Amino acid sequence: MTTSLSHPQSKTLFYPSSDGKPVAETYLHLYALLVTLEVLKQYLRGQRATVLGNQFLYYAEGFPRLRVAPDVMVIFDVEPGGRDNYKIWEEKQVPAVIFEMTSKSTKHEDLVEKKKLYERLGVQEYWLFDPKREWIKSQLRGYRLRGDNYQQITDSRSEPLKLRLQVEGELIGFYREDTGEKLLMPEELADALAQERLAREQERLAREQAEAQVERLKAQLRSLGVDPDVI
Repeated sequence: MTTSLSHPQSKTLFYPSSDGKPVAETYLHLYALLVTLEVLKQYLRGQRATVLGNQFLYYAEGFPRLRVAPDVMVIFDVEPGGRDNYKIWEEKQVPAVIFEMTSKSTKHEDLVEKKKLYERLGVQEYWLFDPKREWIKSQLRGYRLRGDNYQQITDSRSEPLKLRLQVEGELIGFYREDTGEKLLMPEELADALAQERLAREQERLAREQAEAQVERLKAQLRSLGVDPDVI
């Protein structure tokens, strides 16, 4: 299984972090990319892993032109945090899972060129998500490495991530295999936090009202000559 190539003059070469091209083809593709990136970052927080989005993956030391920019890639057994780019020979790890937000115009590149490359590099899973349903009827298609070849995934599960994937409109929903719990998307997380704050505020008001009621009752008892503190 090939992971990278080496070149003795690589130390003097420059590996760019940007090519000036747009991050995504459309707003829907960009939104799907960003949500997937954020959800997986939150999920893997605290683990020795990183999630990168639309950043150059260099796979051949000494050959800066040999690169690809996956929409989202998950790499295990590396230091957490972001990078300007990712060099396989430096990090010593190949991405375990890659997501591409595909479209009709990128179909050949995603389904043929990138698929062959990721297969050759040893990427365990490769997922294609078509938010506009331009060529993938189900919107989501995955491939899992078996031996040296990709086989299409039929159970919508990601083995490396231990998550079940589900199409939810124009986004991918992620669910934990162990608990069935959904990983909240940024908007869902914001709503949950807002509801939690509202619940805490309601609880505080109820407590203050109960305390005020107790004080009123004590005042009434004192007006009758009864000390409520010795009852």
